[in-house]
Amino acid sequence: MERKVSLSNDNKLFLWEIKKSFRKNGSLLAILLNVSLFVRSGEFISILGPSGCGKSTLFNVLAGLIKRDGGIISIDNRNVESGVGDVAYMQQKDLLFPWRTVLRNVLLGPEISGGFHKAIQEEAVELMTRVGLKGFERNYPAELSVGMRQRAALVRTLLFRKDILLLDEPFGALDAMTRSVMQRILLELWMDYRKTVLLVTHDVEEALILSDRIYLLTARPSSVKGEIRVDIPRPRKVTDSRFVDLKATLLDMLKGEIERAFA
Repeated sequence: MERKVSLSNDNKLFLWEIKKSFRKNGSLLAILLNVSLFVRSGEFISILGPSGCGKSTLFNVLAGLIKRDGGIISIDNRNVESGVGDVAYMQQKDLLFPWRTVLRNVLLGPEISGGFHKAIQEEAVELMTRVGLKGFERNYPAELSVGMRQRAALVRTLLFRKDILLLDEPFGALDAMTRSVMQRILLELWMDYRKTVLLVTHDVEEALILSDRIYLLTARPSSVKGEIRVDIPRPRKVTDSRFVDLKATLLDMLKGEIERAFA
């Protein structure tokens, strides 16, 4: 039986010693080993770590796609099996349904929950306009660029109306210019909606541009190596001396873990 953890009311999400292993060639491969972190309501948190350290596995555990082997997940001071019902998950691929128009795709959440009505459709159209998809409501995903599909996926994630958003490398496949635009759009939407956001990224600059705090995971089996607070006013410039210093600190912390991952 899991023990109850007493938390501050400020904590929206709390993970304590999350463990997960997978069976490989007849033996257990440890992926997550005692991963512990907390997120306050309305915070923007990024998670950095070397490839293969278990960042996506952690999100899959949170989203309820796979079961953890141990540890505690607490949301709003409730110990839960997973974040099902509390989180909206935007994965690396847009996962838009090819047979539905873009508008029908972004309205998937309200349709599933039974909360679809005219005002929701109007909000969807407004959000699509904000992210540069005006006029593409009746198009199908195959007619959109990769960047446009990711914008549609972001709108769909927001319209699930969950307090916690899990964003797993949502801009990883985009070119540098489109990625920069998407980062700006995401920040604007976060400031308007004030959702609690967890972002997995491999891009140190992206984490610093977007986040209130950054958690750095070790190489597999992963645990939390460190936490960096980004006390730089937004919008942030990559040339700001404080930005440059924090980037150097993060890269230095990551270097040893990347070497371990390839050892």
